[in-house]
Amino acid sequence: MQRVSEASVEVGDERVSAIGPGLLVLLGVRAGDTEEDADRMVRKLLALRVLEDDEGRMNRSVGDTGGEILCVSQFTLYGDTRKGNRPSFKDAARPEQAEPLYERVRAALGAQGGRFGAQMSIRLVNDGPVTVLVES
Repeated sequence: MQRVSEASVEVGDERVSAIGPGLLVLLGVRAGDTEEDADRMVRKLLALRVLEDDEGRMNRSVGDTGGEILCVSQFTLYGDTRKGNRPSFKDAARPEQAEPLYERVRAALGAQGGRFGAQMSIRLVNDGPVTVLVES
């Protein structure tokens, strides 16, 4: 998860989504993840206090600020590079498991999204920078 001033996703020449201040969620689904894991992730992301209050402290959630969320599926987060020079993605969920969980999280967050399985260009202005690994 990254706190952003703005972010957008393009597929080819088409802009498929864009947000202003809020969160960019790069969502990796691991083999064996469940709907309960997805729901726990949503609760955590909505409650996470990573946005600044009036004193400049990270003390507000995206819901507190009315910020936007962009959620993009990113199976490469589970790339394992311990052996050789080509990442292994054996820990990433297969698309038939990952897509429904990604869509569940995206919808529950009320987030704009990328296009599952597509080659995407993601543009962002990281605010802070603030990047936090959130695991269920």
